[in-house]
Amino acid sequence: MVRVKRPLPKDDADEPAAKATKLHGSRRKSGGYDVPKRPTIVGTLLSCGQNEVGQLGLGEDVPEKSRPSVVPNVTNAVDIKAGGMHSLYLTDDGKIYSFGCNDEGALGRDTSVEGSEYVPSVVDLPGPCVKISAGDSHSGCLLEDGRAFAWGSFRDSHGNMGLTLDGNKRFPIAMLPGIKFVDIDSGADHLVLLSSDGRVFTVGCAEQGQLGRVSARSSSGESRRGKTQLLVPEMVNLKRLRADAIWATTYCTFIRVQNGTTENIFAFGLNNYWQLGIPKTDSPLFMPRLTNFSNVKSIVGGQHHTLVLTSDNKCLAIGRKEYGRLGIGHSEKDIEVLIEIGKLNNEKVIQLSCGESCSFAVTEDGKVFAWGFGSNNQLGTGSDEDAMEPTLLTGQQVKDKEVIAVSSGGQHTLFIVKANSTKVAESSKLNGGTKVAAADTTSKQKK
Repeated sequence: MVRVKRPLPKDDADEPAAKATKLHGSRRKSGGYDVPKRPTIVGTLLSCGQNEVGQLGLGEDVPEKSRPSVVPNVTNAVDIKAGGMHSLYLTDDGKIYSFGCNDEGALGRDTSVEGSEYVPSVVDLPGPCVKISAGDSHSGCLLEDGRAFAWGSFRDSHGNMGLTLDGNKRFPIAMLPGIKFVDIDSGADHLVLLSSDGRVFTVGCAEQGQLGRVSARSSSGESRRGKTQLLVPEMVNLKRLRADAIWATTYCTFIRVQNGTTENIFAFGLNNYWQLGIPKTDSPLFMPRLTNFSNVKSIVGGQHHTLVLTSDNKCLAIGRKEYGRLGIGHSEKDIEVLIEIGKLNNEKVIQLSCGESCSFAVTEDGKVFAWGFGSNNQLGTGSDEDAMEPTLLTGQQVKDKEVIAVSSGGQHTLFIVKANSTKVAESSKLNGGTKVAAADTTSKQKK
């Protein structure tokens, strides 16, 4: 499957800066926001989809997997990120492992030994990590001490942009040393950072408006300042407001500002299918605009759709209808305002993820649902058919397991699972205890 970049929109018009109600910054501790804790639930790594460049971690001889399969020797994963054609996972002791395509440095490590990109290997960093991010050809991370690092390259419609003005970075480099960060997220070709004092910084491609601080005229890097305006992280102007959360989708960025019980979500980027939660625009929005999103816990999205997880664990969708990526069945038109995904009404959703044209949801009781574009086996359903509504994954490696996390990338998906203690206990009881259960398993294997 060839990945095609969306061409630069023709409209040069700048969009107005953020307008909001009278908020005077987010409520935070006197010293600013704290660096988040690293996830603590440990599990086994699974993958499915395409494996042309080793992004599944299953070696060189496996072209694809239609159902989640175990990545060998990974039992201590706490977080995952699937990039365009590469993968990252974070361990319980704060180490990052990478595998997949390293053409532009997205793995952050030496792969000069033939075949080494196919084997998950550690990224050398100056301290333990708490969060990871991955785009098409770049990766990023946040350390325990609030330092942010990135590696790889950004791309635009002209090709490779480099990660900095010096070009690609094949090993991690610090982003804005001296600033303490508390969050990081990646779009396809941009990186978003949140500082401990509520400032938002962006860097990367600006052609779809995703940086929120560069005019349409300057977005190609051919202005007086050239790529300096793009490849040096700079602050998004929020008119003295302070953010407490950031989210990056393929070509969009979302920022949350809270003051007491009042919440505002600002957005900028590609909006040709209402994916920003703002009336459709033929040209991208290059500066922050106030959306009508509310009660937001998290936001994810693909090329042309956005999913919102609300604070009461409901899943909402907006954007393009094709391939079933919205999860609302066969729709005659694109969705212009957030709509609840009916198939998930009775589920308590705790995490969402999107590939370019597909979507995933993890529930509190450890189930995972998939829907959308199926031709590259990214859904993990065992079929390459599109799924128009959320479909429960029931493959051997997720059956009787508790799914902890999911992350979908360009043509593949990663999962973290652990043994479901409730189901294990029930199975043991039904079989008369662990010895009987073990004997039964052996008997089945002999058959």
